[in-house]
Amino acid sequence: MSVVAILLARGGSKGIPRKNVIDFCGKPLLAWSIEQCLAAKGIDSVWVSSDSDEILRTATAHGARALQRPDDLAGDTATSESGWLHAIDAIELQQGAIDVVVAPQVTSPLRESTDLERGLTEFAAGEYDSLFSCGVAEDLYFWERKAGGALDSVNYDWRNRKRRQDHAPQYIENGSFYLFQPSVLRRFSNRFGEKIGMVEMEFWKTFEIDSPETLRLCAALMREFLLNKQGR
Repeated sequence: MSVVAILLARGGSKGIPRKNVIDFCGKPLLAWSIEQCLAAKGIDSVWVSSDSDEILRTATAHGARALQRPDDLAGDTATSESGWLHAIDAIELQQGAIDVVVAPQVTSPLRESTDLERGLTEFAAGEYDSLFSCGVAEDLYFWERKAGGALDSVNYDWRNRKRRQDHAPQYIENGSFYLFQPSVLRRFSNRFGEKIGMVEMEFWKTFEIDSPETLRLCAALMREFLLNKQGR
């Protein structure tokens, strides 16, 4: 079975300039996801798709293989699905059919290679065609503003508030990584197919980098939960 990791990393970033290669705990942000994929048992090769020469140089310097993405698939309106489809076609031309794609999000560096391994194990055991990483939401009560401005609860009934322990578990799709068969993407133009699974991660791994504030937050979590544990 052929399992490849595909990381999408556009050059343009408005919130944080050069976000994908910015220094994060001593390495370019992109390097963390590459190294996690390279260390994960079951992943055969790691590819980075980008429109940026700087990002592609960084990718190869850290052990990934580079894919030049066309500009029309790298703009603000381009979807991740379109980037993955382009990458899958390009990779299969070089090395044959792919059975499973592992798609980590570069801006979610708070993960370990074992998370990816557990995802692959769950994917195979459940015979899923697609899978997402998640965290368990505890004591998170969401509200939305309805038409006319009135507030109403989304994931619980405020009129009949239950004790925390009486709620069924709710799961946050944390975006850290996805798994899917290429056939799912080609058939549905969607990362999810007809049999969807999930793999749980610790809640602190839910946070991602999309602003200077979350960059600092994720760096603090990386140091506290991962680097200190490894003595780095």
